[in-house]
Amino acid sequence: MLIVNDIINKLPYTDPFLFVDEIDMVSDNAIEGRYTFKKDEFFYKGHFKEQPVTPGVILTECCAQIGLVCLGIHLLNSEEVGSRDFQVALSSSDMHFLLPVFPLETVIVKANKLYFRFNKLKCEVKMYNQETQLVCKGVLSGMIRNNNI
Repeated sequence: MLIVNDIINKLPYTDPFLFVDEIDMVSDNAIEGRYTFKKDEFFYKGHFKEQPVTPGVILTECCAQIGLVCLGIHLLNSEEVGSRDFQVALSSSDMHFLLPVFPLETVIVKANKLYFRFNKLKCEVKMYNQETQLVCKGVLSGMIRNNNI
C-alpha cells in the first residue's frame, strides 16, 4: 500500500498546475484532500479584475486531481507507479457550483468511489470551504492505467 505522501509525489502535475497540498485520508472507497489557492495563481489575473474568483474549471481540476487521480494512484496499489509510469485522462464531468472560492481560501475535497473497473474510475466528489460550506459537487469519471502492466 502506498504511503499518503507518496501519492502526491507520484502525481503527473507540477506548479502552477498542481492543486493538491495534502491528502488527509485515503481508503479503497474514499479520499479526502485539501488545497489552498494562492493569491498569485496564474488564473486570477484577468478573471474578474476587481475581485478575483477561482474559475469553475480550476475547481473541477482540483476535484479531479484529488478525487480521481490521487484515489486512482492508491487503487493501482503499485509502488512502482511513478509520474511517467501511468496515464490518466478525465472522461466526463458533471459539476454543480454553489459558492465562489477566492484567493487564499483552503478547500477540502471529499470523493467516494462509485466504481473502478477496466481502468475506469467514477467518483462522487464534493468540495467544501474552510467554513465547511459546500462549494461544488458532482460526478467525475476518468481513465487511469499503469503502463507497466
